[in-house]
Amino acid sequence: MRADQLFIDFRDVWLAYNDELLAKEQFAVEAIDLKVRQGEFIAIVGPSGCGKSTFMKLATGLRRPSRGQVIIDGREVTGPLKISGMAFQAPSLLPWRTTLDNVLLPLEIVEPYRSQFRQKRAEYAERARMLLRQVGLGGYEDKFPWQLSGGMQQRASICRALIHEPKMLLLDEPFGALDAFTREELWCTLRDLWEAQRFNVILVTHDLRESVFLADTVYVMSKSPGRFVVRREIDLPRPRDLEITYTPEFTAVVHELRGHIGAMRKEGAEVAQ
Repeated sequence: MRADQLFIDFRDVWLAYNDELLAKEQFAVEAIDLKVRQGEFIAIVGPSGCGKSTFMKLATGLRRPSRGQVIIDGREVTGPLKISGMAFQAPSLLPWRTTLDNVLLPLEIVEPYRSQFRQKRAEYAERARMLLRQVGLGGYEDKFPWQLSGGMQQRASICRALIHEPKMLLLDEPFGALDAFTREELWCTLRDLWEAQRFNVILVTHDLRESVFLADTVYVMSKSPGRFVVRREIDLPRPRDLEITYTPEFTAVVHELRGHIGAMRKEGAEVAQ
């Protein structure tokens, strides 16, 4: 892969959460080498506590590695990134703000938008309305979070993460608290947003079907200390409709990934005995 095609480049990254753990060589993640193309959608799966969320902190610059380098968009990450947006399992919308005002929040607090917010509010609000229409929330701009279903709140949360047009979207179990039908609806919403804009996506999930449906490449992390033990390119054709999740090809990939995780769990249980 040529350097000009790379967007994310982890070079032998290790992280211990403090100096004491570093002295004992107790790492949360270790030996992470990762190269991600511009516009690629990757998913990370693995057992609980394997370091998936730690990886996200490294990718956003909220944590700096104890060893190695994280290079994103051609620059070493030395602090929190402004080119990324994030959404989590809990939508965490502010209850006293309308849907529109919740989506606009990053533009009120992040430069260069913050200093222009008053004079450009109408322009920014139209951008937010367009995003809300794209995810099926047209007409809900003036509703408060308590007037929205869980799925609607998560749609608004994704809009908030995208309002400043980030180059990279990080999603930490974004659909984990939703029912199966709503979850699949939101897979399609995210698929459509990504197909239209082709920003980079890092999705952390426990749902193997979700990872295979959405991602170009799925990475399996080992139990702690986390490291990538499997890289699986998903060669299913795009754009993908939900019908593909019922095909033998799709099911075979899901079973293959489940087998890797099951083997790690079995190995962990044997060690614990």
